[in-house]
Amino acid sequence: MAQAIIKHIHRVNALRDLALKLNIMPLIHALQEWQCERLLVSHDDLAQQVRYQKAMAFFVEELYGPKDFSQRDADIARVIPKLAKVLPDKAMNAMDDALSLNALSFNLDMDMAQYLNSHYPNAPITRDTYAEAYRNVGRQDDRQHQIDIISHLGDQLADVVKIPGIGMLIKLSRRPAKLAGVLALHEFLERGFNAFKAIGDVQSFIQPVLEREKALMYNLFEPTLSLPDDNPLPHV
Repeated sequence: MAQAIIKHIHRVNALRDLALKLNIMPLIHALQEWQCERLLVSHDDLAQQVRYQKAMAFFVEELYGPKDFSQRDADIARVIPKLAKVLPDKAMNAMDDALSLNALSFNLDMDMAQYLNSHYPNAPITRDTYAEAYRNVGRQDDRQHQIDIISHLGDQLADVVKIPGIGMLIKLSRRPAKLAGVLALHEFLERGFNAFKAIGDVQSFIQPVLEREKALMYNLFEPTLSLPDDNPLPHV
């Protein structure tokens, strides 16, 4: 598991280096910001509920958004062999899912950014240019896999928050993590745990998200879809 997690990190680092060479990193960040806004609009009813707000913020800010994850990823790569010895298997699985999702999402975002840069250089991202890029980039199997990872991550997190003593373990490890220079990693784990602990029934949050995202994906890939008239994306 530790080696799989490190592989996800190396994959993202390689993609970031390539994006920098292609000078499309600013566009990737703009795309990620647009997607975060779209997610908040699509799931506004969940985002407005107090018990779901931390979980929504965690997904948007820690898994999907334009945040610089380089320090967190460096922390993970450095200490993951030790973490594997102390963290429960389900916590390790959740971390693997999170980093796998991050790597796949960045790869898809990069393809989208290259399409937008080629067809709409220096233009702001809109729901219509996004839908066009989404359909032309394709990769429906990867889009489905993206949703499947979220589903599995939700299952793992639902189990992690029920592990006796896991909350205390994370809380007590903050000072050692800071002394070891891996505070960014600790804060990632702590935010994730607190976000999903606050929900109670994790599936009540995950399932509506999965159903809507899957429906949106199918609509965007519908062969008879006519843009811009039939664009299923919400106004952002």
